[in-house]
Amino acid sequence: MKKLTDFILAVLAGAAIAIGGTAFLSLENKIAGSLFFCIGLFMVCTMGLQLFTGKVCALPGQSPSYLGWLAMVWAGNLIGAELIALCIRATRLGPALAEKSAALCAVKTEDSLPSLFLLGILCNILIYVAVESYRNAPHFLGKYLGLIFGVSVFILCGFEHCVADMYYFALANWWSGRTVLCLLSITLGNGVGGILLPLCFRLRDQARATIP
Repeated sequence: MKKLTDFILAVLAGAAIAIGGTAFLSLENKIAGSLFFCIGLFMVCTMGLQLFTGKVCALPGQSPSYLGWLAMVWAGNLIGAELIALCIRATRLGPALAEKSAALCAVKTEDSLPSLFLLGILCNILIYVAVESYRNAPHFLGKYLGLIFGVSVFILCGFEHCVADMYYFALANWWSGRTVLCLLSITLGNGVGGILLPLCFRLRDQARATIP
């Protein structure tokens, strides 16, 4: 039952990020779009949804079975993003947003896999900062500023978020073998970026513990 619940929460998380992606595509101003994209991670954090890019940050110290759980979350996120994309394409909003999404997808799939991997790393470093700020900042304002700045900065910089990209690929119907390779490279980069800071902090804490 818990796995089913987690899968449903993962589908909802994919849908939440897709709604954020829709807001981003709907606005001509990139700064405004990056700010309103934050609604996706806001929904994930406040509603306790299961998002791959957030949950991968907890990988250090977990058992090998956690990798299988992460794969399930990733699949649920993909389904949620695809469902919102199908809904949008069935409305009057579909043609214009799909065209904008196709322009983004062309840039992503024409990029090299190492570039996408590195951009994925940088993205999830910021996602880790955003989520940890939301969880641990002692003040209400700090929680939401961390969330907003972490998300909006990765959007403005052009870093790659695998779940957001799932939505853009689905909305533009941009699926191909090349698309899958690009998405997997971004996912791997997000995974590496998500564990970098937690590993550094674990090493820091271990070093402090050995100091007499």
